[in-house]
Amino acid sequence: MTTPPLVSAFGGQQQAQAARDVNTASLCRIGQETVQDIVLRTMEIFQLLRNMQLPNGVTYHPNTHQDRLGKLQEHLRMLSVLFRKLRLVYDKCNENCAGLDPIPPEQLIPFVEDDSSKHEDRSSNQSCPVTEERREILEVNKKLKQKNQQLKQIMDQLRNLIWEINSMLAVRS
Repeated sequence: MTTPPLVSAFGGQQQAQAARDVNTASLCRIGQETVQDIVLRTMEIFQLLRNMQLPNGVTYHPNTHQDRLGKLQEHLRMLSVLFRKLRLVYDKCNENCAGLDPIPPEQLIPFVEDDSSKHEDRSSNQSCPVTEERREILEVNKKLKQKNQQLKQIMDQLRNLIWEINSMLAVRS
């Protein structure tokens, strides 16, 4: 899962300008892929370490040991490269977001408020206005619950009717 370089060797001035103007969302995606690569490499390192034999007097093949040691060193080198790449992406994201006003996380997390769980500050004059879309979603959810209840009752009635019909057929024969 390696990520493509931001500027290719064949690129001209347009690609270099596009690489400088990479938006924060694509930087976050690149950072996410880099973290996934780091996790994958770390898992491979642990797999190699688990398969290595300890030098406890048992004869081992030097070629196999050197091959595994080379793979381990390559994974560790690649891991350090990935961490440097992640650091660059992190710094660039922080640089892009430096001028933005921070939004409190409480405003980013949607929640359903019951009557019993209202806070005192919300019940005061500073009541939070509910958007029209949120109201529509709550209405649709309420209607869906009602329809589900009706369908459950119909299924129960059909189940009882089938049971009664089967009972009558069993008595008849």
